[in-house]
Amino acid sequence: MQFTLLQILAKGGIIVWLILLLSVIGLAIVFERLMVLKKARTNTRIFMLEIKNIVLKGNFEEALRRARESTGPIAAIVYAGLKSFGGSREEIRSSISDAADIEIYRLEKHLDGLATIASTAPLLGFLGTVTGMINAFMKIQALGGAVDASVLAGGIWEALVTTAVGLTVGIIFYYLYNYMVGKVREIVYEMQTSSIELLDLLSEVSQS
Repeated sequence: MQFTLLQILAKGGIIVWLILLLSVIGLAIVFERLMVLKKARTNTRIFMLEIKNIVLKGNFEEALRRARESTGPIAAIVYAGLKSFGGSREEIRSSISDAADIEIYRLEKHLDGLATIASTAPLLGFLGTVTGMINAFMKIQALGGAVDASVLAGGIWEALVTTAVGLTVGIIFYYLYNYMVGKVREIVYEMQTSSIELLDLLSEVSQS
């Protein structure tokens, strides 16, 4: 006798549907974060060269306009640094750092939820295993031990299906979470290098 995927999932009971609900929420987070990361990606090298050329020509208003109209965290920290030009190096660094903290928060937003789903799904699967075995033993007790495999099948189905679904969802979202974290770290690294480059540029301009 063959079963469809939907029939197999149905045998896992309500816990399987809870796990699938978590997976839907997780996918929504993944797609939303991918859009955010896509918007955050810029050609940092070209952008910083453009800003440097404009600043070295003394056209700070144009540099501010260029940074303000650009998207992404690099543009945000450059704009904050340029606005603070005229203050001390520490004041400029502080402005850049504050802007960077805001941008990092935006990049990391909802990633905790993704990590929670990755860790919770297998736990729900194991909970389904326990409840499935409880159901099986309750049937054994109710029938006084005179049972065959077909009587226990429902509880065993529930135990195995919930474990399989929980582990599958957990593994998938564990890798998706780590992928997102890796992309965020790449952008944060670019933010750090761009901050240092901007500080050096503004120090050079102020001393000339």
